[in-house]
Amino acid sequence: MQIWLQFFTQWLTLIFMLIGLVGLIVPIFPGLVVIWLAALVYTIIEYLAGQMNWIGWTAFALITILMLAGGIIDNLIITQRMRGHAIPWKSIGISYVAGIIASLFLTPLAGLVASPLGLFIAEWVRLRNAREAYDGAKTYMIAWGWSVAARFGIGALMVLLWILWVWLKLPAR
Repeated sequence: MQIWLQFFTQWLTLIFMLIGLVGLIVPIFPGLVVIWLAALVYTIIEYLAGQMNWIGWTAFALITILMLAGGIIDNLIITQRMRGHAIPWKSIGISYVAGIIASLFLTPLAGLVASPLGLFIAEWVRLRNAREAYDGAKTYMIAWGWSVAARFGIGALMVLLWILWVWLKLPAR
């Protein structure tokens, strides 16, 4: 019975981690946090079963560090790219709020449209120039693309670390 419980726990953890990984495409979905929470629950279960060893603690610590770094890197990529193109904080804030509201009240995919559209409108009102406003929205979309790539890479590394942890499981000491 013990082996079936362990098998079920590992597969359930992996499924939640993969949901978090795929969810990284949606701007408001906290995919890295979902992956980390799956690892946390797995860590608690392993600890309570007396199965944690130095590999497990090290892997969980690295997964935690990657989750925190991923959140910081995500915001740095987008804001640095946009600020590098002289897009003011007010327009960036309007873009974020538009994306969040659309994601919460419509669908997460609506947030993908609302965020650059909010930036375009904010910049058009500020500049009264559709071409420059479009360039700002385009800059946002490029930055978002790089952000998704970075978060996905970090998320994939988190999942890989967990898989290695499970695969390299040694008896607890």
